[in-house]
Amino acid sequence: MSRFDFTPYRRSTVGFDRLFDLLENQARLNAGDNYPPFNISRRGEDNYRITLAVAGFRPQDIDITAQQNLLVVQGRKRDEAEDGSELIHVGIANRGFERRFELADFVRVERADLADGLLIIDLVREVPDAMKPRKIAIGGTTTLTAVPTNEGDDTASAA
Repeated sequence: MSRFDFTPYRRSTVGFDRLFDLLENQARLNAGDNYPPFNISRRGEDNYRITLAVAGFRPQDIDITAQQNLLVVQGRKRDEAEDGSELIHVGIANRGFERRFELADFVRVERADLADGLLIIDLVREVPDAMKPRKIAIGGTTTLTAVPTNEGDDTASAA
């Protein structure tokens, strides 16, 4: 695994510590297990979808936890066969897993569905109105006028 060193960038930037920490943590987490495979797609300007391939898992076997800036998807392994029979060969992976996704600010989970072996998690970014960029209209101009002074007096009169 090749690891990128962010030290030179940390020395010459201000306020990007969280970004560098996220990149380093993600590289460390992705270095190991790649199960279950997943896709991330953008479905609009503020809509995203995470799709995980979780064949063999039932809805009650999967836990989805959303915290601030973190989405954790966990799957619990089942040992028994569904119909009570003894398994002779196990070719469908149903091992336990944990996937972590770092979320940007103001991203929330809208819904999650499990169908055809795919877990689909829809995300929406909702920026509060106070945080959205806004146009500032130029309403009027302030004119600066010279305030006359009395030569013998130290006080200035205001107009």
